[in-house]
Amino acid sequence: MSLLRDSLKEIHKRLSTGELSASDLVEESLAQIAKVDGDVRAFLKVDEEGARKQAAELDKKWANSSTRGLLGGLPVGLKDNLCTEGLTTTCASQLLANYNPIYNATVVDKLAEAESVTVGKLNMDEFAMGGSTENSGFHPTYNPWDLSRVPGGSSGGSAAAVAAGEVYYALGSDTGGSIRQPAAFCGVVGLKPTYGRVSRYGLVAFASSLDQIGPLTKNVEDAAYVLQAISGHDAKDSTSAQVDVPDFLSALTGDIKGLKVAVPKEMMGEGIDAGVKERVQAAIKKLEQMGAVVEEVSLPHSDYAVAAYYLIAPAEASSNLARYDGVRYGVRKQGQNLLDMYLETRSQGFGSEVKRRIMLGTYALSSGYYDAYYLKAQKVRTLIRQDFERVFADYDVIVGPTTPTTAFKIGENINDPLTMYMNDILTIPVNLAGLPAISVPCGLAEGLPVGLQIIGKAFDEATVLRVAHAFEQETERLPVPPLGGKRA
Repeated sequence: MSLLRDSLKEIHKRLSTGELSASDLVEESLAQIAKVDGDVRAFLKVDEEGARKQAAELDKKWANSSTRGLLGGLPVGLKDNLCTEGLTTTCASQLLANYNPIYNATVVDKLAEAESVTVGKLNMDEFAMGGSTENSGFHPTYNPWDLSRVPGGSSGGSAAAVAAGEVYYALGSDTGGSIRQPAAFCGVVGLKPTYGRVSRYGLVAFASSLDQIGPLTKNVEDAAYVLQAISGHDAKDSTSAQVDVPDFLSALTGDIKGLKVAVPKEMMGEGIDAGVKERVQAAIKKLEQMGAVVEEVSLPHSDYAVAAYYLIAPAEASSNLARYDGVRYGVRKQGQNLLDMYLETRSQGFGSEVKRRIMLGTYALSSGYYDAYYLKAQKVRTLIRQDFERVFADYDVIVGPTTPTTAFKIGENINDPLTMYMNDILTIPVNLAGLPAISVPCGLAEGLPVGLQIIGKAFDEATVLRVAHAFEQETERLPVPPLGGKRA
């Protein structure tokens, strides 16, 4: 059994007694990466030298101290849209292939304060635009459960690395489901915090009103530890909320008796695979057996969420990605004049999915179409948020499937953008409303993981974690992924 599959409490105990060192954990991580990443391909950059140096410094520091950080010595992988000083941050795009930030994202500094060790940068869909990690500008990532299938996206590298035991935990970003969907596909826990709970400073922006950083972990308790470490107000981020950070670990009581659980009929209807629906229904029944009060509700405007999202997110992306012109940072392609240089840089640097979304967003914001498309989408967003508010007036959490299907085959949907976009139909409403949500494994369907999504009130991650942890304690854990099948 790998050290990286031990519980965090067990690792803390062994570190404090000197039985285990930070260097031991890092070497375990690097050995597993060397063993399996040739198949999984979760990493874009493994920083062996930097990780060993960080671990050695921690071991030296701990030799004269009995205290350990919240995440002391734990190897972490970072999605490659989180800025890391001195370590390439590419957003899995050829356009940023040579970009070395001169500062850290706030979450990276917070992890350093918690004494975690950064092992490297993880693959993703280019600029976080995609749901399969097939849109990476470098190479796809493969699902450890079946190497012929996608790991999900855009945080597919993060989910796959945790599932394959390459790192103890990882950070991803979630704009429309990009933490929860790959977590469901890879059989790990993925938490999207409330918008504003975690600083976005140093996260390369896709859609600024939707993006949120969160953890991907082996279990719910680990997610609570990581959220504890990365939460808090940040003056560098104007969208960071000035709210208190509760003790998330104290919420993990294992008791959900009397909690009111809402199940939206829209999340359990047409388009949900039979195997997924069966596992989620069994999970909901388990919550009922544990003492929760479960009732069906309606989120009537959720049917319009995908349409609204694919106007709002591309519009914000069109604005955010205008900065990548070959002048200030990233790769520059030569042209006969300035405009020609812009054209060549963006034509060669951006992949097809990024170009598609820039064009969609530019069109939606253009004169004559702004009111008809973008403004109307924002009004629908308000209606979706109001739907959640009405339900949460009477219920503590909302539950349903994380995704309508299990992980699909590599190449199956890559040329069908509409089918790919619909894969996020169950996660997108949460981002539009800015709410917290978690995906926790709830079994297998035909040998592939299924995710149960638990959605909470704004800034009530404690209740979301409480329900997820209680459910996890009462259900059988998934086995270690077999690294099965052949890569497509």
